[in-house]
Amino acid sequence: MTPYRILFLSAEMLPYAATGGLGQVAATLPRAIHRQGDDIRVFLPRYGLIDPQRLGLERVLERFPVPFERETQWAGLWRAPESDPPVYFIDHPRFFGSRQGIYSFPDDGERFVFYTRASMEAARHLGWQPHVIHSNEWHTALAPNWLRTIYQDDPFYARTASLYTIHNLAYQGIFGYRILQVAGIESYGFIAHPEISPSLNQVVSMMGRGIIFADIITTVSPTYAQEILTPEYGEGLDPLLRDRQERLFGVIIGLDPQEWDPATDPALACHFDREHLEARAGCKAALQQEVGLPVDPTFALLGLTTRLSDQKGLDILMSVLEPILRHLPVQGVIMGAGESRYHHALADLQQRHPQRLAFIPTYNETLARRIYAGVDIFLMPSRHEPGGLDQLKAMRYGAAPVVRAVGGLKDTVIDHHPPETGTGFLFGPYDGMALFAAVTRAVEIYHHPDLWRAIQQNAMTPRFTTDQAARTYRQLYRRARSLKLTGHPDAE
Repeated sequence: MTPYRILFLSAEMLPYAATGGLGQVAATLPRAIHRQGDDIRVFLPRYGLIDPQRLGLERVLERFPVPFERETQWAGLWRAPESDPPVYFIDHPRFFGSRQGIYSFPDDGERFVFYTRASMEAARHLGWQPHVIHSNEWHTALAPNWLRTIYQDDPFYARTASLYTIHNLAYQGIFGYRILQVAGIESYGFIAHPEISPSLNQVVSMMGRGIIFADIITTVSPTYAQEILTPEYGEGLDPLLRDRQERLFGVIIGLDPQEWDPATDPALACHFDREHLEARAGCKAALQQEVGLPVDPTFALLGLTTRLSDQKGLDILMSVLEPILRHLPVQGVIMGAGESRYHHALADLQQRHPQRLAFIPTYNETLARRIYAGVDIFLMPSRHEPGGLDQLKAMRYGAAPVVRAVGGLKDTVIDHHPPETGTGFLFGPYDGMALFAAVTRAVEIYHHPDLWRAIQQNAMTPRFTTDQAARTYRQLYRRARSLKLTGHPDAE
């Protein structure tokens, strides 16, 4: 396979700046693609929280021009030292360097339009001509649009293909007409679709433009790729996606088994593997002690690390959590932040059931690892879940997930149906009683040690890895390039 040059655009990347799954994907997928032979380079904004001196960043371009809103702005370019693959940072003091946060500024549209355009111009000034631009989420969705408009006759980019990844269709980047002026594409106007709601036809959906113009579109699981073709999950963009469904693919990103390994993870109190699960009991006892629960192996320990929101299923969980604690032999540990009503409800429930529930109203990566390794049952009752990584981490660390059969959860968790041994427990309807029934089923199996051990061993076997995802993406890059140059999907 001939090596390709891939420009990877992401608004987030661990360990530099991240709020969720996008940052994790940007940290792991390019690394795996680079290992397999493609020259992939990651570009992200240099937010104020990214300190060049502390990180030892190297200045690559002191100052280069960026077309922006009918004039020229200037940007700088930094590079992380000895990064593998190379990681670059777009520097613009007003849009990024003067602010400590990532999102939720009134000029977010302008900020991310500038970052995307500056990344493409930086590649030109480096003399590094990409075969494919891989854009992620709404923040970088205009790159495919530009390749089909203002860059289509540019010798540097005329042969560059685009691949656009949707991580969560709910966040589309909706702006007014002015964003087209900022992006230099106002002459192309709004893009109306007869099946789109009038309200969406009168605004600019950045994500919608990525869908329309990309050579290949991907999302984070095969089931989610099918779900978003329907009005229920399509967030108003399902007509666009149905028009382009022959170019839409679902790819599970997976985990790096070396990075997520309970046999070596320094965050854990005890180390274990699938053949030595008896050592995992020490992780459970240490977690119970750390969060203030009685150390008792007879209780099935439930765990949840999540954003506290309806999308993550907190509404149905809260409808049955107290009955679960009252009527089943379980304890629970919940870590997460989000909507204040859930903070108050969980804090109140913890106060009333201090021997059964521990609530940690924040997020801590180290504690999350100890939760994956210490709980027996990991809960993900999501209303919708495009891909999901927590269920994969929990399974890798020997916890059996109870999940709703939706999106990436349905694709990655195998329901336990004796005599067939699964990797967890699925439920279908989005309601509290369905969740209660699934938890009850899991707790009953927990008290049969031989069956439970078989589930754990199945769950701990790596089935979805970043190396597998990287191989798929390398094929899709070549498919995108072939579509761009010939109109046919045959890989080069």
